[in-house]
Parts: sequence; structure tokens; C-alpha cells
Amino acid sequence: MKYKNLFIDLDDTLWDTYHNNKECLKEVYVDYLFDQQFDSFEAFYDVYMPHNLQLWAQYRNHEIDRNTLIVERFRYILRFQGIEDVASALRLNDDFLKRTTTKTRLIPGAVELLEYLRPSYKLYILSNGFREVQFLKLSNSGLASFFDRMILSEDANIQKPHKEIFDYALINTNSRRSETLMIGDSWDADIVGAHNAKIDQLWLNPEGLAESGFTPTYTVRSLAEIKQFL
Repeated sequence: MKYKNLFIDLDDTLWDTYHNNKECLKEVYVDYLFDQQFDSFEAFYDVYMPHNLQLWAQYRNHEIDRNTLIVERFRYILRFQGIEDVASALRLNDDFLKRTTTKTRLIPGAVELLEYLRPSYKLYILSNGFREVQFLKLSNSGLASFFDRMILSEDANIQKPHKEIFDYALINTNSRRSETLMIGDSWDADIVGAHNAKIDQLWLNPEGLAESGFTPTYTVRSLAEIKQFL
């Protein structure tokens, strides 16, 4: 067996971040009366989400720090209510994050895949997500028992896709580069990052997006397809 250790991304690889977070944002939209500034939730979402994604990209690239990310993503949308202060943005961010930990929707096939992999591999979460929510998301969704450890960017002080976080994960899980596979949905963070760290990659690519610059070790459209390679 070529691989002994699997690094697996959490958000949108196992835990359905898109739908879970959208459900939380719908609650925020109602509870914080954003319906008074926006014609619909979709109008609200179409303003919030592109700005949020841009901030996450800047965070991954070390252009902004964690605090800037968590303040500015909600202060941006609160400005439509005439609210500018940092304290209000932080309160909304904290409320949103707490709501996310209660959501348990998984990517189809997540549990079945982990049940299949667990007897044969050591499994580790490798995530850029925040410590205060990632453990709760993993636990509340019933996935924690499958994993030997969770490695977060906050532990390594650097985010995927930077090579250093993959090196940190290898050292702290006692994993050999040649015996490790990275599984994730993000081309930039997971696949490019692992490729640059000389770790084999398995790209979960349900939308059939185009590769850029190289061909991943493996590509699948669903979690169920991973079983043909492992």
C-alpha cells in the first residue's frame, strides 16, 4: 500500500460549508433585520459572499491577518445599516461562528468514505479554519472519532497553500512525504499547496473545473470515487 497517512481538508471536502454557512447567513439576515436594507436574502448573499471570499484569499496569501478577516467581512455588510464599529462586527462574527458549529450537513458519502479508510490509514484533518469552530464542527457532525489529529493553520502560523504548513503537518504527524496523500476540494489551497510541498494530491472536483499548470495525482467528482484509488 503506497500511502499510510491521509491529510484531509474539512470545509467543503467533508463538512458541507457552502450549505451550512448559507443556512447560518439566512438566520443572520432575518435576526439582524438585514431585510430592511436588502430586497431579498439572495441580494444580501450576493453582496456578502464575494467580499468574504476575497478576504479569505487575502488571508491565505498573508495579505491580511485573522482579526482583519473576521472584522471586515461583517463590518462590510453592517455598513448598509450605518454601523461601522469593530465591536458590532465582532459580535456578529462570534454569533455567526457559533451558529455554524450547530450545523451538521456533510458532503454526500463523507461518513461512508471515512468508515472505509479508517482501518487502513491514519487520518488527519488539515484545515485553514478557526480553532474555536473546527473541533466543534467535526465533533457535532459525528466525524471526530475517525481522525488521529487535527492540524490547523493557527497551529502552524501559516495557511494552505504555503509549503510550510504541509511540512509542519508532516513533522507533527510523523508522516513521510512519499507515504502521504492530501485530499481536498480547493485547487489553490489543497492541491497546489500539496503539489508545491511534493505531496501527492487527490482533488475533489465535483464541478469539473479545469486544472491549471499541472495534473493532480488523482481527480474525482465525488467522495465515493476515492475508493477506486485507496
